[in-house]
Amino acid sequence: MKVIRDPHEMQEWSAERRRRGIRVGVVPTMGYLHEGHLSLVRLAKAESDVVILTLFVNPTQFGPHEDLERYPRDFERDRALCEAEGVDVLFAPSTGVYAGDHSVYVVEEVLSARLCGASRPGHFRGVLTVVAKLFNLTLADVAVFGEKDAQQLRLIRRMTRDLNFPVRILSGPIVREADGVAMSSRNRNLDAASRAAAPRLQASLRAAERAFERGERNVQALRAEILDVLGDLSPGELDYLEILDDQSLSEVGDLIRAPVLVALAVRFPGARLIDNITLNPEAPHATRPQ
Repeated sequence: MKVIRDPHEMQEWSAERRRRGIRVGVVPTMGYLHEGHLSLVRLAKAESDVVILTLFVNPTQFGPHEDLERYPRDFERDRALCEAEGVDVLFAPSTGVYAGDHSVYVVEEVLSARLCGASRPGHFRGVLTVVAKLFNLTLADVAVFGEKDAQQLRLIRRMTRDLNFPVRILSGPIVREADGVAMSSRNRNLDAASRAAAPRLQASLRAAERAFERGERNVQALRAEILDVLGDLSPGELDYLEILDDQSLSEVGDLIRAPVLVALAVRFPGARLIDNITLNPEAPHATRPQ
C-alpha cells in the first residue's frame, strides 16, 4: 500500500491510472477507522480497480465550539487496517488541501437547511467543499459514503449532480455495534452513562418502524413512538427528531404518503450521535435495512 501526503502527487497518481483505463474508487474518511469504514472499502473494491482511502480531519466542517481538537486520531492503527483490507493508496495530506488564503467554498441552499445543517451552521459548507476537493485530487470514478450520515449523503449526491462531477456515488448501510449503536469514531468519547443511553437511539427508531409496518402513517403518532422509547436521555439531550421526505428533506404533512427519512441526533457530553431509518409506504414490510 502506498501512502501519499502531497495533494499534487495524489492527483498525478490517479491521472496516470485513469490514462491507462484503470477505474479509481475513493472512500473519504476523517480517520480512526472502524468496521463501518472498512465495509465501504469493500464496496469500493467491488466497483473499482484501485481504491484510495482518504484520511483528513477537515477543519472547515467543525464549528468554533466543536470537537476538532478532541476528534480521535491514530494514524498507525489506520494504516494497518487499510493494509489488511487491501487499500491501494492511503491519502493522508498533512498540508496543501487548503491554500493559506483560500476563499472559495461549495454551498448548498435547500437540503442543508434542516437536521444537522440547522444545528451545525456552516458544517455542510465545509463538508461539500472538502469532498469536492477530494474528488478533484483523487479523480475518482466511484466514491462511497455511509448511510449513517443520511443528510450528508443526499447533499453529496446533489452536489455531484448539480456541479457535473463525473463520479458515481455509492452508499453503504449503517454498521452497528452489538447493542445497536451506529459505529462512529466519536463513540470512544462517550462516558459510561452516555454509552449506556446510546442504544436507545436505534431502539426508538425500530419502535417507529414496527408501528409503521402495522399500518401507522400519522407523523405525530410515529414521533410519539420514538420519544416514548427515547425517554430521559440524561446526561444527553435531544438535538432534533425529524420525519422528512426522503429525497427533498422537506416536511411531509400529517400523513406519510411517500418514502421518508426518520432522523435524530442526541448531544451527549462527549459526543453528538446521529441515527436514521427510511420508511416506504409503497413497501411497508420492506424498509431499507440499516
